[in-house]
Amino acid sequence: MARGINIGDEVTITATVRRRVTDDRISVSIPSYRFPHSIVDRTSKVKRGQAMELVGDVTHIDGEWITVNLGVPVTVDMDTLRLVTAYKPPTRKTSLVDKPT
Repeated sequence: MARGINIGDEVTITATVRRRVTDDRISVSIPSYRFPHSIVDRTSKVKRGQAMELVGDVTHIDGEWITVNLGVPVTVDMDTLRLVTAYKPPTRKTSLVDKPT
């Protein structure tokens, strides 16, 4: 599903809302991530079981496991990710060599 993912790419993870922890935080369940995760959500009125997309950048790739920065590093299986935008390195407009005088 997500074989063309490289470091620096922006990806999304579809998480399921578990419950509201406080007025401004909700607990979500991320597929193939074995730890509880909560995110800040002050404005929306999400319901339990609702799907939500979390967007982050890829920071590390180890075979089938990819680490995504969602504010904290989250390591998930490659099949749970969807590519949003591929990383494009910046290009130089001027050369690094000085012009002869």
